[in-house]
Amino acid sequence: MTDSKTDQNNTPAGVQPDRIDVSSEAAVGEWARKLQVTSMQITDAVAEVGDLATEVEMHLKGTRSTTNSDRTDEVDKL
Repeated sequence: MTDSKTDQNNTPAGVQPDRIDVSSEAAVGEWARKLQVTSMQITDAVAEVGDLATEVEMHLKGTRSTTNSDRTDEVDKL
């Protein structure tokens, strides 16, 4: 049961879950730093699972087959 101070996920009223705005280069960069991945990985993950930060984090942690340094090296070679 929810009350006026929480929603169905027990999130306090007025508080939205973290979402990743891929139209903002600064936001993508910040999330890339927070999750220790490349900006490209953030953008790809949002395309796969949506913009909820928790879903993106789980997607990245659950499917990463290379290390972050490997991915960074790949990007540097482009």
